[in-house]
Amino acid sequence: MKNKNIIIAIFITAIILGIFIITLTKNMKNGNANISQEIDIFNISSYEATIDMTVYSNKNENRYKIKQTYKNNGTNTQEILEPSNISGIRIIQENNKLTLENSNLKLTEVIENYKYITNNCIDLISFINEYKANETSNMKECDDTIILETTSHTENPYIKYKILTIDKKTKKPLQMEIKSDNQKTTIYILYNEVKINNA
Repeated sequence: MKNKNIIIAIFITAIILGIFIITLTKNMKNGNANISQEIDIFNISSYEATIDMTVYSNKNENRYKIKQTYKNNGTNTQEILEPSNISGIRIIQENNKLTLENSNLKLTEVIENYKYITNNCIDLISFINEYKANETSNMKECDDTIILETTSHTENPYIKYKILTIDKKTKKPLQMEIKSDNQKTTIYILYNEVKINNA
C-alpha cells in the first residue's frame, strides 16, 4: 500500500512539473514574439539620427558628433559635425561606391567597387542586418528597454560584439555599444535625435 501511495505521489508530482514547464516555455515563446513585434527598427525604410560617438583605444578616447542618414535605395551618409577641425567631412556609401567629401576644403574623392562597403560598424542598418543574419543573436526585455545583442561577421577583432538598446515606449534606439573580441568597449554610441520611417 505504501509503495502504491509513493507511486501515485510521484506520478502527480510529475504531472504538475510537466504542466509548469509547458506553461513556462509557452510564456517565454509568447514573450519573445511580443518583443519582436514591438521593434519597428527591423522594418526601416529610411532614418536620420544625430549621434554622440566615443571611440576608445589603448591610450585615449576620441569623441565625435555625427549625423547619419539612410535610405532604402542603398544610400547611407555619415557627416561629421564635431570636432570642428574635421567637421563637414561626409562619407557617402551608395551601392559599391564610396564618396568622401570635405565641404570646407571643397574636396571629393570617389572610390568605385569599395571592398569594405558593407563594413560600416557604426551604422544602425549594419547592426540590423547582422542581427537578422546571425543565428546566435539574442534579445532580452528589461523594465523600459529592449536589448539586442549580436556578433559581427567582420574579421576586425575590435568590433566583434554589438549591443543595441531600444526604448520600449518610443521604439527608438537609445545607445549602441561595440566591443572587441575580449569584451572591451571600443565604440560607444548615444542616439540624440532619431527619425525613423518604416516600410
